Amino acid sequence: MKYFTNEDIDNFHHLFRINLINSCSGYKSANLIGTTSKDGSENVAVFSSITHIGSNPPMLGFFLRPTTVLRNTYENIKATGYYTVNHIHESILKDAHHTSAKYDATVSEFDKTNLAPEYKNDFKAPFVKKAPLQLAMKYVEEYEIKANNTILVIGKIVGLHIQEALIEEDGFINLSKARIATINGLDGYAIPKLKTRFGYQRPK
Repeated sequence: MKYFTNEDIDNFHHLFRINLINSCSGYKSANLIGTTSKDGSENVAVFSSITHIGSNPPMLGFFLRPTTVLRNTYENIKATGYYTVNHIHESILKDAHHTSAKYDATVSEFDKTNLAPEYKNDFKAPFVKKAPLQLAMKYVEEYEIKANNTILVIGKIVGLHIQEALIEEDGFINLSKARIATINGLDGYAIPKLKTRFGYQRPK
């Protein structure tokens, strides 16, 4: 196996280091976060840092890089308090990835891709049309990660739209049936297939 010391990592070319460290943690969720600004401008952006926080109440978290430059998603969430999380289907991979481009706040990524906004149940933020899973989120709180000046944003799930065929009898959502993507590193996309499930484990 190849071994890298911390000194090696520090001395790598910055692009090599970014790719190495972003991919070493393993496969990550691939989601589009939809928001609107106070004046109604729509924004949608790809995120690979969304993670489960708790089930009761149902909460998710995601990480934001330092806000030393404008982060439209973050600004919109703080201004309105609402956002959506949408799973990425394999048919929209290219458009979903393009939302990582840095557009001005007045430019909607929906207008620069074939992605389409969708509004449901009078929710204030746009869902991504035809996404197999769509989560309506409400901002709860945030935490500053002082070690690298990133922010952990925590939100509560206040609505959940799921293609019915994906829901198993015990409530498990079978993502592989929907051909939902995952992200490896910053720009590698894969379509995972469910291998098996194991029941709740107890000591032997």
